[in-house]
Amino acid sequence: MIVQFTVGNFLSFNAKQVLNLEAKGISELKTNICTFKAEKILRSMVIYGANSSGKSNLIKALERMREVVLSSVRLNDSDELEYSPFLLSIETDSLPTFFEIIFWKESIRYRYGFEYNLRQIENEWLFAGKSEKSEKTLFIRTIEGIAVDAKYKEGVGIESKTNNNRLFVSLVAQLGGPISKQILEFFKNYNVLSGLDHNDYKGFTTRMLHKNLNGCEESLELYQKLKLGFQDIKAIESDFNLSEIPENLKDELRIKLVKDLTGKRNISLKTVHNKYDKQGEIVDFVLFDKLKNESEGTNKIIDLSGPIFDTLKFGKALIIDELDAKLHPLITMRIVELFNSPISNTKNAQLIFATHDTNLLGEELFRRDQIWFTEKDEREQTELYSLYDFNLPDGSKVRNDSNLEKNYIRGRYGAIPFITN
Repeated sequence: MIVQFTVGNFLSFNAKQVLNLEAKGISELKTNICTFKAEKILRSMVIYGANSSGKSNLIKALERMREVVLSSVRLNDSDELEYSPFLLSIETDSLPTFFEIIFWKESIRYRYGFEYNLRQIENEWLFAGKSEKSEKTLFIRTIEGIAVDAKYKEGVGIESKTNNNRLFVSLVAQLGGPISKQILEFFKNYNVLSGLDHNDYKGFTTRMLHKNLNGCEESLELYQKLKLGFQDIKAIESDFNLSEIPENLKDELRIKLVKDLTGKRNISLKTVHNKYDKQGEIVDFVLFDKLKNESEGTNKIIDLSGPIFDTLKFGKALIIDELDAKLHPLITMRIVELFNSPISNTKNAQLIFATHDTNLLGEELFRRDQIWFTEKDEREQTELYSLYDFNLPDGSKVRNDSNLEKNYIRGRYGAIPFITN
């Protein structure tokens, strides 16, 4: 489970900003938190803000840290790193990007982070313990070198073998270090998705439905509860058809696709709709092509169901930008409820998402510490803060019985666009 994430000098983030999933000592919606080794952690978190305020950049930061960790093992000594610093200050555009994440894995609380620029890892660190107070240093890396504690014996003797552009924890994991492998496993188990383009994960859901994998039964149940208009969904396997290749492709690409796909089996999803007579009685059924005949919203919720139930089933973390895009507010609410409920979320999975859907604030879905905002200051730097920490003009805190949706739209909490006449 993710406890805390910190980002600095990345895209619109200049000074370090902290996203904290530790639950505060407030009374509302106690089912929205889980207790992990005496630490109370939020099951979900929603992020609001004006366009270009930094919501998507926060999601990208979580994704970038994951990419740097998981791709490090494949780097050659001369390869450049994916480096996207804050460019609107002469003080920071040459400084390293900062990432740190605190998480629980296998009953151990880890704090791992690094700083890097285009060509090298400048700092890297790993701490671990059975609680925040018992945290111990496993290794610390600086430009001068890597200091490894005896408790991290898997890293002893490997310090000098680490390239400047590679993460130490990645190399140690590649060589079989059990602690380091746990770190990489954590990054593999949080997924970052786009709510606008779901092509990247529709194949995952198609395979789940075709092979009847974990999450298939729950997905079918969700479709029925949401009343999407179809009675069932079928994964149909067929031979590759040349007519499915678009005619406007260049000849070279068309030839390559034909060569790659000839002899392969194609899997497509078909939704099952009832067919009625004049009296409204069901007399038959009709198969609709999911992609061609169903709405954009229906396609999205079908494609998204695979990652949702995979996350819930295995206690992972799911991070989505623009979750509400193409979805009715009631459907978005249902997704959030799946994560907030200890009945449907028995493995302590987490959902972090960005949205513009203020309807969610009008329902009893979130605690004040689950609602976060991004806002840019006068120097176009993104600031990140929670509703719980926000101070009203009179210095008081936001009450739990406030009309959150109405007050947010009126600008009482900031993080809204300022539109001039």
